Amino acid sequence: MMKISGTTEVYGIIGQPVRHSLSPAMHNAAFAARGLDKVYVAFPAPDAAGAVAAIRSLGLAGASVTIPHKQAVIPELDRVDPVAAQIGAVNTIIRRDHELHGINTDWLGANRALSEALELKGATVLILGAGGSARAIGFGLRQAGAEIILASRTPEKGRALAQQLACPWVPLAQAAEQRAAALVNATSVGMSPESEVSPLPAAALAAFPVVMDIVYAPLQTRLLREAAAAGCHCIDGLAMLLYQGAAQFTLWTGQEAPLEIMRQSLLRELQNR
Repeated sequence: MMKISGTTEVYGIIGQPVRHSLSPAMHNAAFAARGLDKVYVAFPAPDAAGAVAAIRSLGLAGASVTIPHKQAVIPELDRVDPVAAQIGAVNTIIRRDHELHGINTDWLGANRALSEALELKGATVLILGAGGSARAIGFGLRQAGAEIILASRTPEKGRALAQQLACPWVPLAQAAEQRAAALVNATSVGMSPESEVSPLPAAALAAFPVVMDIVYAPLQTRLLREAAAAGCHCIDGLAMLLYQGAAQFTLWTGQEAPLEIMRQSLLRELQNR
């Protein structure tokens, strides 16, 4: 049992909604595994400015930031990491010398997950989507020297992000005609309760040796099932979640993250839902 006292450092996740978040299970398992006097809880927060003010006044040691606050917290922070500023989104807050610093580890999580399957430098990656996740993944891949093709349903949003990423944009309807070393679904297509929907037809998947889906509920989406049947190397949605969380843990503690313990805690939490 975790012992909480007056000296316990408090971390948390701010967003709306957050009660479904897997992060408390993952981070509390990691803190316990390293014997750290820290606890991580979910804070439903409808207002980004109010949430950051609460972090300051209550002395929280750090926080994760999720939808819809990843952009809105930026002007409330004292410092923002250059890559996070370029992405235009913060998913991690850390207290340093009485200041709150904003960092983005989403791109680190995506890059690490993909780099286990292919060499990112020079590789062409097709990203589906033009939202916050696609943005972080795209900027991260560009940092790693990958070539990007962006496909999205909404032309205006897709073209704007493609211009920032200096990459071509195609309508989502034409994504199946593309060829790339990897395909990343950065949309919510395939998420429960619409788990039998896939963003691409099964016949197109053989053109992508590596297929990654950021959806983790269900863990095996229709996209991943059909990609596996086509002989693709598949990366499920827990990989990016795990690795971005591991990067957060190291930023907050200065210690190496206990990856396997964190992975197992995520799987248990999913199985119990």
